[in-house]
Parts: sequence; structure tokens; C-alpha cells
Amino acid sequence: MSKPYDAILKHLPEDYPQDWAQFVGVNGPVSVIDADISTVTAAAADKVLRVDEPDPWILHLEFQAGHDATLSRRLLNYNVLLGVRHALPVRSVAILLRPRADGKDLTGSLQCKLPRGKTYLEFEYDLIRLWQLPPEAILEGGIGTLPLAPLTKVSRLQLPNLVREMAKRFDRDGGRAAVDSLWTATYVLLGLEYPKEFANQLLRGVRSMKESVTYQAILEEGRELGREVGREEGREEARRILLALGTKRFGKPSTKIRRAVAGITEPAVFEGLAVRMLDVESWTELLAEME
Repeated sequence: MSKPYDAILKHLPEDYPQDWAQFVGVNGPVSVIDADISTVTAAAADKVLRVDEPDPWILHLEFQAGHDATLSRRLLNYNVLLGVRHALPVRSVAILLRPRADGKDLTGSLQCKLPRGKTYLEFEYDLIRLWQLPPEAILEGGIGTLPLAPLTKVSRLQLPNLVREMAKRFDRDGGRAAVDSLWTATYVLLGLEYPKEFANQLLRGVRSMKESVTYQAILEEGRELGREVGREEGREEARRILLALGTKRFGKPSTKIRRAVAGITEPAVFEGLAVRMLDVESWTELLAEME
């Protein structure tokens, strides 16, 4: 399932390509190009920029919130496919958003070896670990990367001051629509490391974010997700009780019976089966009316 930060991290480099290029040390003019390589693989790279220097090349940005043991090989795959598609050299940069995305296997290089140990391919990529960067590294850049600032090397106690510094930059350098979108992005990215209640409190004074249609949609999505999780937890508990009572009365259920019970979603069905349980003699009879 796509998460809110997935969309945020695809749109920010698209809206502010120069800021994101500067963030990874690229100062030449850049433009967004198509990241789709679906003719070869079902996946697409997160964001791809063309660096229009005298000898142009491709900048590939990949964002990672959780650890993926295949990341190095995925980067190699994207790098090669993008190079073939655009006939240009490609530099891949993996941006790790939080410590849980890191791992000993992520070194910035990949060596592929034959069974007897001979290296037949070497691939290098850049790694940026956000939590190791000082917040100044973001604050001194463009406003398009400012939503990353709370994920840098900053403590909870320092976050209010950081947000005030961000507000100054947004108010100085961004228009109303841009500021609205950037605060929403900040709120979403804060959710990667901090509880929702803390993020709400931290950004309570940000008026433009509160009025954001996107922000309100994200909040409603979160509320609906919470309701759905609660409903599913209730269904799981009802299934557990139904199986426990039925096992005691009819014996251990077969795999077919378990599948049938797992497919029940309506509370009224659970209630009906509980009432009928004393009137029937087997799992088959109990579930007969469901067929």
C-alpha cells in the first residue's frame, strides 16, 4: 500500500528539482524526466533528474524509510535501465530517511562475484543518512528540501526552534500555495519518526498547514485507517472466539472451515453463528447457511 510520504517524496523533487539537486551536491541546471522503466520492470525509480551540463547526465534519487536488503541491487537495476533508456551516464543516490532504513549491507558499493571469487561487476552509489546531517545542512539549502529538516540530527527539545527557523524561510521565500504544501510535507515526514500527537502539537501554530486541503485529507485518511484497524481487530477477536467455542463443541476445525471463518467480515454474521452454535452438531451445519 502506498504511504503518504511516498507521494510527498515524489512530488517535492518534481516541484523543486534545483533544490534537490543542490541538496546532493549538484549545481548545474536540472530538469525532471520520466522515471518509468516499466517496459523492463514493474517498478519505477523514485525520481530522475537530467543534469544539463555541457556533458549531460542523469541524477537518480531513491528514498528509503525501512531496511531493504535488496536496495543495492535495485539501485544497480534502476541505474542500468535508466542509462539504457536515456543513453546517458547515471549517478544513483539513496536517501535513507531514518535509522531503521540503515544496515551493514549498505556501504555505497556493490560487488558481484563469480563462484570462485572473481569480481565481474562493481557498482557505486551515494548514500545520505538524514539523521547524521546537521539541520543547518537543510536550512541553508532551498525551501524544497526544508521538510526533511526534522529528520536530521536534532533532538525533540530542539525541534520547536527548528520549526520556527523553517517558518522564517517559508515566509521569506515561498508563496502561499507553496508554503501550504511544504508544511503539509513536513507534517507527513515528521510521522516517520514521531507520534502523530507530537507532530500536531509541534505544528499547532502553523495556520497555513491547518487550512491545507491536503493536510485535512491526510488527517481524515489517518482517522479512517484507525477506524478500519479497530474494526479489523474486532473481527479478528470475533473469529478467535468463534473458533475457540466451536473447537470445544465440534472439535478442531479443518483448513476449509478456518478459511470460511477467516472470510467472515460482518458483525451480524458472527452474532448469528454464535446463537446457532447450540442448535447444531458440527462445523458443517453451523456454516451451512453461509454457502
